[in-house]
Amino acid sequence: MTPARLVLRNLVRRRGRFVFTLCGIVIGMASFVTFMALGGSLKSQIERESAALGANLVVTPKGSCAYEQVSILTGEQLPTTITAEEVAAIREIEGMTAIPYLAERSAIENRPLSVMGIVPAQTWSFKNWRLATGSYFSADDAQGAVVGAVVAEQFGLAPGSEVRIRGRQMPVLGVIAETGGKDDLTVFLSLPVAQQLYDQKDRVSYVAVRVDRLDEVDLYAMKIKERVSLGVVSDKQMLSSVLSIVGTVNMTLQLIAAVAILAAAFGIVNTMMTATYERKREIGILQAMGATRAAIFRLFLIESGVYGLLGGLGGAVLGIGASLVAAPYISQNAATAFVKGAQSSVDPLIFALAVAFSTLVAMASGLYPAWKAARLSPVEAISYE
Repeated sequence: MTPARLVLRNLVRRRGRFVFTLCGIVIGMASFVTFMALGGSLKSQIERESAALGANLVVTPKGSCAYEQVSILTGEQLPTTITAEEVAAIREIEGMTAIPYLAERSAIENRPLSVMGIVPAQTWSFKNWRLATGSYFSADDAQGAVVGAVVAEQFGLAPGSEVRIRGRQMPVLGVIAETGGKDDLTVFLSLPVAQQLYDQKDRVSYVAVRVDRLDEVDLYAMKIKERVSLGVVSDKQMLSSVLSIVGTVNMTLQLIAAVAILAAAFGIVNTMMTATYERKREIGILQAMGATRAAIFRLFLIESGVYGLLGGLGGAVLGIGASLVAAPYISQNAATAFVKGAQSSVDPLIFALAVAFSTLVAMASGLYPAWKAARLSPVEAISYE
């Protein structure tokens, strides 16, 4: 009998034990792969939103924390404490372009969505948008709404239809071509109209700033702070801060998944140790037939590796499937809203790493049982009943 056939026969000898041990590995790896896949989606989405913001500096309300920086990238509602006078003071600084935004929330059919008050002409060039259909704002105080591609699809909105914002029916002027970011999930209003609807006269949530000389970003930040008593953060600082927050959350989730993998590893140890005692006579016969200790050690190690390989394959498939299903529904807070409406990508590297990691963990778990089996003396093994 070949080693491969012997390993296969030993695996299925106790089918119940085989299935339950395998299920433990599959569940542990599935949770690990799910968090890895969602974490990769979060990171890429954050970087995409940071680039889509189009700003080198962001002016925020004084005393704002990292949560507000996350909210800027996700389109969540923000405090509106920046006044028109402060915006005007920022705009007076030469060598840069400053665009104010009013970030609010609304709901359509009891489903929440972002509402953004913008300066239409400047935001159009800032964002490099394209229209999928309809028209754009004709003036900076134009009535009506321009909606993102996902919002239009979800609620059946098109030019000529109406959307209800804060109890007021707003005609839909146009639909922005898909951007792959939060703009697809946002309803855009001209700034004066948004300020009127949300009773935020002459106030905005934050100001995006693009400077003419990138090597003088810090200098422009100092100039802004000299003019107004507000927070100023660079795009790189904001990206680093947000990635740090999301990375910490993702690491915590992966550590939880690692506990499940560790439990599965001990399950393999228990299974293989039990098999070692059950198969003492078989080990003795193999030794009598000329099998060396190294051969027996490899036999048990391969058996452990097969558990890991099968568990890794099952866990990777289940985990990636779970991430694809879960990603569009993770949208209830700013920390996870980056994957809102997004698809978690199937990364072959994650799949391969998960399978390799599972196999290595299983083989490491089988080292002691394999060593124990190889240490049995032929007489002790063959006389075992």
